[in-house]
Amino acid sequence: MYYGFDVGGTKIEFGAFNEQLERVATERVPTPTDNYELLVDTVAGLVNKYDAEFGCEGTIGLGLPGMEDADDATVLTVNVPAAKGKPLRADLEAKIGRSVKIENDANCFALSEAWDEELKDDPSVLGLILGTGFGGGFIYDGKVFSGRNHVAGEVGHMRLPIDAWFHLGDNAPLLGCGCGKKGCLDSYLSGRGFELLYAHYFGEEKKAIDIIKANAEGDANAVEHVERFLELLAICFGNLLTATDPHVVVLGGGLSNFDLIYEEMPKRIPKYLLSVAKCPRIIKAKHGDSGGVRGAAFLNIK
Repeated sequence: MYYGFDVGGTKIEFGAFNEQLERVATERVPTPTDNYELLVDTVAGLVNKYDAEFGCEGTIGLGLPGMEDADDATVLTVNVPAAKGKPLRADLEAKIGRSVKIENDANCFALSEAWDEELKDDPSVLGLILGTGFGGGFIYDGKVFSGRNHVAGEVGHMRLPIDAWFHLGDNAPLLGCGCGKKGCLDSYLSGRGFELLYAHYFGEEKKAIDIIKANAEGDANAVEHVERFLELLAICFGNLLTATDPHVVVLGGGLSNFDLIYEEMPKRIPKYLLSVAKCPRIIKAKHGDSGGVRGAAFLNIK
């Protein structure tokens, strides 16, 4: 049995999956954000509960908004302050008596999609999240590639390429990022960035969903904005695809529901690739909010 935990800032979602990767149990509990011992006990308690229910010792994977320090295995996270700087994996392993795997939640999203029936035979899958932030995960041969420092896939903290900067024009905004630097893709390609760019160019704050609706209705500002954003997305995706050359790209997050992206990217991206390169399939994620817990569980697939 595969156990997955999606540890967020407000809730912990648990899922158990059988050998056929079918979900057979679900539970959600509040995240003890300020009490580390309670956090460890909560996860351990769920493990023990479902071990008893299924009569086995399940494998354990955790996805969380952060990552482990590659040298001392302490957790780097903002949204779960109780775990920040703590050796969460070691403490859970001591409490539960078996190995635990921990990964960034974006990597878990990508892994979940890569193990979908339609994609599991593809050698490489790039998962990209166009949500509150912009990030992703690299999956090669069904496994997360997280790199030396566990930051592979943190594409939101790459800077805007020079052709993207030129595309934004003389009035291009140099947007700050939560990481403390400026010009990160996270601030431009996310749903938040979509709204920030609109506000910058038109002096009016609008929600992404309202901008998209206005674009469909032919509103001049919205049409101009969407055109600018789609080309910006194509430029940045072209750079990412040149570096990673995946077989499939899967998009998640709220902005991934903007269907025009899937129509336009295959037409716009090729001019930003090497002449021998073809644009990979770009598809919408299938597993939505359950992707984090699915991917966490699948960290233990051999």
